[in-house]
Amino acid sequence: MKKTCSPLFFSFFSGTISTCLFVFSAAAQSGDSETPIEEKEVKQVILPETLLDQKGEKVSAGILEGKFVGLYFSASWCGPCRAFTPSLIKFRDAHKNDFEVILVGADGSPKAQANYMRKYKMPWLAIKNQSREAMEISKSLGVPHIPYLVVLDPDGNIVSKNGTKEIIRSGTEAFGTWKKLPK
Repeated sequence: MKKTCSPLFFSFFSGTISTCLFVFSAAAQSGDSETPIEEKEVKQVILPETLLDQKGEKVSAGILEGKFVGLYFSASWCGPCRAFTPSLIKFRDAHKNDFEVILVGADGSPKAQANYMRKYKMPWLAIKNQSREAMEISKSLGVPHIPYLVVLDPDGNIVSKNGTKEIIRSGTEAFGTWKKLPK
């Protein structure tokens, strides 16, 4: 017997993706600015000095020194995010000496973000949920949807805005590609 997905499932899945796109588009476009975000090309990201670990404890961003960093824009309510997270954990664990992930969550509260991190056993750091820093990074990068992974070199320069697709397509080989990209 052939299994198929019901129209209700596709409607729900489509609605989830639309919601994911809407939330980050709205976050990226909120606020006043003199120049539209599309006209600004961000080439480097300055991370907050303080991040949160899996327990919600403050940690210095200095522990990332010398590492590539993946800014992971995600949320617990986003089905595609929940589907991609295990792949990102596997990727991160394979490269943990040279690569770290920072969650930039789009959950509605710090508690929801903490629960998301705990449930999926995310071994990485996070920017405080709904913080000014999280909103500014999202806005400056013009995050178009979630899940979305922006890869930074050890100096904070953007080497890829397609990290999610590159990990899906190339697996652990994506890291070698990022290391070879010109700065």
